[in-house]
Amino acid sequence: MLKRRNLNFIQLGLLLAVMTAVTVNTSCVAQKKKDGFVQIFDGKTLKGWDGDPTYWRVENGNLVGEITPATLLKTNSFIIWKGGEPGDFEFKGEFNITQDGNSGINYRSDQLTDVPFALRGYQADIDGKIRYTGQNYEERKRTTLAYRGQKTTIPPYTGPATPEGVRANVKNNAWNGLTVTGSLGSSDSLKTFIKSEDWNTFRLVIKGNRLQHYINDVLMSDVTDEDTVNGKSKGLLGVQVHVGPPMKVQYRNLMLKQL
Repeated sequence: MLKRRNLNFIQLGLLLAVMTAVTVNTSCVAQKKKDGFVQIFDGKTLKGWDGDPTYWRVENGNLVGEITPATLLKTNSFIIWKGGEPGDFEFKGEFNITQDGNSGINYRSDQLTDVPFALRGYQADIDGKIRYTGQNYEERKRTTLAYRGQKTTIPPYTGPATPEGVRANVKNNAWNGLTVTGSLGSSDSLKTFIKSEDWNTFRLVIKGNRLQHYINDVLMSDVTDEDTVNGKSKGLLGVQVHVGPPMKVQYRNLMLKQL
């Protein structure tokens, strides 16, 4: 009788343990579905990413891009996420860049076939001197679409749909047709929210033709792109090391939610 009672208690304990595990697991799944974000960098390997290993590696759980005196670049180099071509999404994470560093997060981009690991498209700009961090810069195309602190609209393009036609509409490294429709604050005042040579958070909210760049939860630039000739509704995602002096940029906690 005692053995049977002990056996019943053991069976009951096992049942409760299983039920608890199921409940915890279900709760985690529900939370993941509620938040909708998926981790796209595992912090251990470059699995799911494609870049030149001369410049990209994993170190201390971070995605690291580095240029040394022996590995100076002739063209900007990206490490590209191979998990798809997001259209409408939120992308968030953290970055830390050295003072002489220049980097950026490209999205809705094309990969060039004649230059290795090169992307062309929208970019959330990041630099160590905090001159450009937060602005919207279109790599290899229309250049600056909004400086930090600007809310802009890019009107429909009516010029020749050729690289030469696009270049002709760029002046002083900015798109000649951009229209400033509002202010988010001065570039200098917004700069005070960005930490030098330390970890900062970023969040990109990209939906339809509206492109919003946040740094440390502060909106830095806001573009409405009505140019259907040059704008893109989906494309590749990647991060950059830029031509220039030796530098180091680190990214971590990269999370993507497709909308």
